[in-house]
Amino acid sequence: MEHSQKFLSYVLLLALLLAFTVVALGAYTRLSDAGLGCPDWPGCYGHIGVPEQVKSDNYQRPLEADKAWKEMIHRYVAGALGLLILFIFFISFNRKYKQSPLVPSILLIVVIFQALLGMWTVTMLLSPVIVSAHLIGGLTTLSLINWLYLNNKNNRSHADSSSSSTYTSTLKLAATIGLFLVCAQIFLGGWTSTNYAALACGTSFPTCATQWWPTMDFANAFTISHTSNTNYEFGILENPARTAIQVTHRIGALVLSIYLIFLGTILLKQQALRKTAIVLFVILSIQVSLGILNVVLALPLSIAVLHNIVAAFLLLTVIAINHHLYNNAQTELKN
Repeated sequence: MEHSQKFLSYVLLLALLLAFTVVALGAYTRLSDAGLGCPDWPGCYGHIGVPEQVKSDNYQRPLEADKAWKEMIHRYVAGALGLLILFIFFISFNRKYKQSPLVPSILLIVVIFQALLGMWTVTMLLSPVIVSAHLIGGLTTLSLINWLYLNNKNNRSHADSSSSSTYTSTLKLAATIGLFLVCAQIFLGGWTSTNYAALACGTSFPTCATQWWPTMDFANAFTISHTSNTNYEFGILENPARTAIQVTHRIGALVLSIYLIFLGTILLKQQALRKTAIVLFVILSIQVSLGILNVVLALPLSIAVLHNIVAAFLLLTVIAINHHLYNNAQTELKN
């Protein structure tokens, strides 16, 4: 039984690393403007790999090999992850792995939908609605795999120890709110990126275009819609709408930072979560710094990609906190 648990742990760890790689590659592909490097799906100009040349009459976009390879490498790794998730789904029905099929089943459904979103990202010409959903789907995949990994780790540790801690329902609620706020901020970050609003305020910080409250169009900034046959590459919104998105993202970052500092301060009092709280503070500090650098340095690719990667680390950290509170503890209802 212990051998089975170790095997599953290795499989889930590999899946977690692959999922993280897919998220990082997706950010790199999007931010380097390679999302339409291959104008078809799942191949690239009708090939499994990137062709050396294509007939211009067959495709509206000329071949840019460097962008095409970025997109195809992203697809290859995502495909490998999909196959591994399918394997996890099948072995979850084997009782010796002590893993309920529920989360693997949800994970498989999410990955199938992710594949569709990947196709629609290309066929709908980088529609912000689709690209943002694709980003959220990738992080959802990463989160579910992380939850499975923590479950398996929890099962193995419980085989050696029956000890548990007691946490109040208030602390668990606080952690849940923290997770919700992180997810909301990630969505705002994705919406900022997919609408090309990262530099809507120029390189001015903390002001926006040297103003504290510039002209903004909130009505059009958050309209969830898609117009057929519209190429959304480089964005179609006017600057007031993009400015509204950027300012909202900044306000969200401020609110999230204050809340996570509050949550982390509470967690420092919990012996089992003290190290995790310190990690939370470090990751939050790095993420805020990267966000500021993105603006003042005019969105360098390396910083922008790191901002996405650290956002994923922040999400996984808050998920780990919630997992510990809800699965490694007895609940004390009194506050």
